[in-house]
Amino acid sequence: MNGPATGPLPLTLAELLQHGPLGGVTVYGPAERTTEVRAVRIADRLDALDGLQPHTAVVLTAGAATASWTLEMALRKAWEHAAACVVVARDTGRPESVAELADRLGVPLLVVAGDALDTAVRIASALARPEAGRTELIATAARRITAAGTHPVRVVSALHAVLPSTSVALTAPLGELVAGRTAALDERAGPVCVRVEVADPDGGPLAALTARSRSRVAGWDATVREVLGLAVAPLTAWAARERLAAERTGRRAAGLLAELVARAGSAPQGRAADSVTNERAADGASGASEAYDPLLAEAVALGWPVHGPFLLYAVRPAGPDEPGHDHGALLTAWWARGGPGGPLVSHAGCWVAWERPEETPGAAPEGTPHAADPVAGAEKRLRAALAKPAPPLPVAGAVAGPAAGLAELGPALADAVAAVRVARSGDVVRADRMGPDRFLAALPREALRGPAEMLLAPLLHADRDGSLLRTLATLLDVGTPSAAAARLGVHRNTVTARLERIRSLGCDPDDPALRLALHLACRVLLGRTPPDKTPPDTAAGQP
Repeated sequence: MNGPATGPLPLTLAELLQHGPLGGVTVYGPAERTTEVRAVRIADRLDALDGLQPHTAVVLTAGAATASWTLEMALRKAWEHAAACVVVARDTGRPESVAELADRLGVPLLVVAGDALDTAVRIASALARPEAGRTELIATAARRITAAGTHPVRVVSALHAVLPSTSVALTAPLGELVAGRTAALDERAGPVCVRVEVADPDGGPLAALTARSRSRVAGWDATVREVLGLAVAPLTAWAARERLAAERTGRRAAGLLAELVARAGSAPQGRAADSVTNERAADGASGASEAYDPLLAEAVALGWPVHGPFLLYAVRPAGPDEPGHDHGALLTAWWARGGPGGPLVSHAGCWVAWERPEETPGAAPEGTPHAADPVAGAEKRLRAALAKPAPPLPVAGAVAGPAAGLAELGPALADAVAAVRVARSGDVVRADRMGPDRFLAALPREALRGPAEMLLAPLLHADRDGSLLRTLATLLDVGTPSAAAARLGVHRNTVTARLERIRSLGCDPDDPALRLALHLACRVLLGRTPPDKTPPDTAAGQP
């Protein structure tokens, strides 16, 4: 009995095994099952196999599979004629005895539980309607993917379950493996490669599903593409769910921090919030009552230290504002990969984190400068984080502390926020060492340029090369003519002569009523170059 396949895309043995009439059989032989099955042949004696056509499924009746040697002969004839497989009933012969030969010859031996003739009829029916088998595969894939939900690992596992001889990988836009098998990204793993893009909830690139198969059967890539397409919607839903959870967590974390700081700040004078927490814990331990502080419990669940001392970090985007751009998501993801403190939390227009000094990885040993000055160690760690891994956008940072406990957390956070607001991109400012120069460097230049030019108008009109303005600014920065001369790289007499000229123009730096205004005006007009980086005066020979 011959049953040729009439469809344009013949079924593969893998498709028959996975979802067709051969489901649930025992297979001896090679794991590679992508051979096309184009016909079925029933053999009740061994000489009926002499005229086999390639890609034929050979079904042995009880008469042709009476003993192990007949099964061995059938396998050898199937190998000689490039048959797709050999099928026998479980109650005929001893099929397990020839399993090693099937593996060596590369001819799959399929052992079915029912009658061999019924199996032959089912195979012939499937070959006559190959698209029905593929439709069943896709329907099964839809059921499995639906059952997997929106978890990426379970979705990829469902794809592996319905795509035989195929490796699947979920990758980030730049190719990093998120879930699945690395073989899907290896060209040596198979000639068929299918890639389906997965969009994020906003329509942008989220990830990609890549499948690689050893099958060379025509049309298998189209089947794989259709099955992968079924997984796109659950993966997009996964991204939407994670972003919503992150947004809710971020908002809740910011509110929780504000609540924690407010409660610590309202504790009775001389009674720190940490001591209140310790008293509650002691009450619970004594058995008087079950101690439970929901505010602190939630803080602990978020990974926040709740017992001091604390070292505090603050970061903020230092580049131009981009409307609609979620800097918080970028910063928190970067911080989670290499930030020195605990989880990053939105607070007072920037993002903050804190940690206990003894919990710091690589903390300075006793007796070292950083052990005596833990904020210096925090500054070093934050500078290292800003350098590698580099943040995804320009970032300024600051450190503050140490804060003894929750009662001092609010003021220390305020110090860190104030410091980060005057920090420049890529720089880290210590809250306890800001100095007036950093405040001056952070002035809104454009808003103050007009008043500054008006205040210094006589000096600017007479100052042909800018040396008078630089001298005035440097003198206000360092305080004495000698120090100003050293910074400018000129002789002290040159600074003295310029100072007399400046005073004659109505800009006396010793006048208490003018000193602050002159200092601000100079810094606005000269820009944000820190005083310790003022370039040497090129007009050294001019008074």
